[in-house]
Amino acid sequence: MPQHYGTNTTNVTDVVNTINTTSQIPIEKQVFNKDQYGKVINTQFSQLLNQQIDEETPTFTLEDFFTLYDQLFFQIPKEGDTDSHQFILQKEAEYLGVIIDQDSIQALLDEITSLRQQLLDTQTTLNELNQVKR
Repeated sequence: MPQHYGTNTTNVTDVVNTINTTSQIPIEKQVFNKDQYGKVINTQFSQLLNQQIDEETPTFTLEDFFTLYDQLFFQIPKEGDTDSHQFILQKEAEYLGVIIDQDSIQALLDEITSLRQQLLDTQTTLNELNQVKR
């Protein structure tokens, strides 16, 4: 007896007396052991579930998404925990693996402002010294 996928396959020959009394039809029967039965046979009846696609469910393409996004862009609030540009930006940053740390950004902006002020003060001092030497 050949084995297929952990099953025992047995050829059974039955004599069928319908049209021709000498006709034989080979019938193949698969027998599964208890352990393999659950792995091979679907006992959840999932084939019987209604798997039709709802015709009223709209389908959108990527192009449709961006067209709609462009139309709604200025209607979307800038800030907010959900449904905002800030929310979209945070989701995109998570997806791309980019860290957006507002505190770090603000600290850098403050440092830039401070350095600009120091530069301005230094230029003012240099100008005053140049005028005194003349």
